[in-house]
Amino acid sequence: MENVKCLIIGSGPSGYTAAIYTSRANLSPVLYEGIEPGGQLTTTTEIENFPGFTEGIDGPKLMDNMRQQALRFGADIRPGVITSVDLSSRPFHVIVNGEKEIQAEALIISTGAAAKYLGLPSEEKFKGMGVSACATCDGFFYRKKDVAVVGGGDTACEEATYLASICRQVYLIVRKPYLRASKAMQERVMNTPNIKVLFEHNTAEVLGDETGVTGALLRDNKGTETKIDIAGFFVAIGHHPNTEIFADQLELDAEGYIKTAAGSSRTSVEGVFAAGDVQDPHYRQAITAAGSGCMAALDCERFLLQ
Repeated sequence: MENVKCLIIGSGPSGYTAAIYTSRANLSPVLYEGIEPGGQLTTTTEIENFPGFTEGIDGPKLMDNMRQQALRFGADIRPGVITSVDLSSRPFHVIVNGEKEIQAEALIISTGAAAKYLGLPSEEKFKGMGVSACATCDGFFYRKKDVAVVGGGDTACEEATYLASICRQVYLIVRKPYLRASKAMQERVMNTPNIKVLFEHNTAEVLGDETGVTGALLRDNKGTETKIDIAGFFVAIGHHPNTEIFADQLELDAEGYIKTAAGSSRTSVEGVFAAGDVQDPHYRQAITAAGSGCMAALDCERFLLQ
């Protein structure tokens, strides 16, 4: 049994930022990096919209910089996956890798959310080479080029309209004969001249070569195949927050994201804080995740000083 003052679950911008702040506050944080150390940004090639890097920076490099900064201030960063938690009383009980038990006075959850993909081998092959789940993050690379967005909800429509403002042509691939988005978003899509909606179409394969994505093979509901030439393929069919082990212990929204008190990182359990994409279904940016990691650290510090 190990006793910890501040335990951080998960890495990425929010987890590492929380580790930096709690280390500097002498809270001796222990951080478990989880199944994907560094989070989703480790699968991103170049990041151009994170402040302070005028020429951009590779996702893995940015995450390593944050990790090293946390280590510099004394954070105890460990490999390992939290497999179960008991938040019914303090100190909280946490199990690592199904065997090691830890007691924590305070907990910061930064387990993130995973983008949902179609599950195509070719889609996996070209991740980071034209296949993306974030138009705001990667759309700039496809200025004045043709791209495709998969999905029919509000997120897909928002991504399509954003891309239409910088790209030449946007194909919106919708498997149903209608859009699920709000009426306002539907009207915006339909009134944008360079968005072409392909109803009742599914992606059979993402096409490409050593340079990245070059097209997509689509199949309509009658089995007819069509090839489109594109440079970017954006999947906007939703995200899945990594909150399974907290489902019966913390208040979650309908999509499974952790609910936090307005203007703070506090969850429904006193002493438990949430940061990053695990509590953010809207923005999902590295900079907002880092900001919320700072908030969680400051909230945690105040809680422990009470």
